[in-house]
Amino acid sequence: MQLRTARLLAPRGLPRTDAAFYIGCSPRMFDGMVKNGDMPSPRLIGKKKVWDREELDEFFADLPRPQTNHDKNDWDDDESED
Repeated sequence: MQLRTARLLAPRGLPRTDAAFYIGCSPRMFDGMVKNGDMPSPRLIGKKKVWDREELDEFFADLPRPQTNHDKNDWDDDESED
């Protein structure tokens, strides 16, 4: 029973490559985001560095969205003649 339950649980602590995959970027980009403070610092389990999945979610929610221009209509750029 415990083995089956363990398979269903997603780990809360993620190693670096899994944390990067979880937020949708490369490990190298993830390292830069951690360095810049855009992603959380790791925690330690013994000597192993892991990222808290809940903290990743919080930091991810604070990432900026692309700027949009609500006044512009893509159809306005279409200069084809009828």
